[in-house]
Amino acid sequence: MSTDITAPQTANPAGIARPHLLRRLSRDPLALIALIFLVAIVVAALLAPVLAPFDPYDTNLRMRLRPPGGDHLLGTDTQGRDMLTRLLYGARTTLALGFASIVVGSLIGTSIGLAAAFYRRLEGPLMRLVDILLSFPSILFGLALAAMLGVGMDSLVIALGLSAAPPIARVARATAASVMQAEYMDAGRVIGLSDGALIRRYLLRNCAAPIVVYCSLQFGETILLAAALGFLGLGLQPPTAELGSIAAEGRSFIFLAPHVSTAASLLIFMIVLSCNLLGDAFRDLTDPKLQR
Repeated sequence: MSTDITAPQTANPAGIARPHLLRRLSRDPLALIALIFLVAIVVAALLAPVLAPFDPYDTNLRMRLRPPGGDHLLGTDTQGRDMLTRLLYGARTTLALGFASIVVGSLIGTSIGLAAAFYRRLEGPLMRLVDILLSFPSILFGLALAAMLGVGMDSLVIALGLSAAPPIARVARATAASVMQAEYMDAGRVIGLSDGALIRRYLLRNCAAPIVVYCSLQFGETILLAAALGFLGLGLQPPTAELGSIAAEGRSFIFLAPHVSTAASLLIFMIVLSCNLLGDAFRDLTDPKLQR
């Protein structure tokens, strides 16, 4: 009697792409509105050179702090630049910064979490390091990293990515720990798969959905942290259009020209709120306990 051991089948990673989940998402009005808003903002940001009515860096001091109306639908800023144009380019910069940072953070965090779950001897040191990093508030951790690395797009992406990595690592480790108990992981070892193949083909693929869902929530927090650093002067430096720095430029004129800070702050709020609503919806849709 012979035993036939075949390759383990990869489980469906929480079914994010299943059509019925997409239909359920469309029946959630808040999530649907958030998705539409984010898509609209992303498209507008990508098409900023086409949609923007003015040059984002063309100053005109004679037109400074003009209220909304006329040729300038959202008014002008402290340098006489068109606010609508600045917001379009600012959203483009902020979204690009947030996306690049969350990619860096997810790569670092996922690598740490999967390594801690797969190699049990590394779990203690890696997760204690994560716990130490999580003991610092994200804003303080981001401020410290930004101050050490200096200003600039690359430094800011690294700082924000490192700030996002610890919570992602905890989610990845918790998810991977449950996947490690699955029978197909043992079957993979029996048929002689290498550690790299097991991690890449089975562990990572079956942990992908919860990590992606959490990263969608973390994306909003990363955007908020990037805006906070810009507001405090540790982000991208003027005249670069970035939502946090745009809001900071108008704080000295908050009573004279409230539209400068208000418009940028409101856009940040809407982007972060939409990310959180959409992330919550994806988390609910991919939670097996809530499946019907």
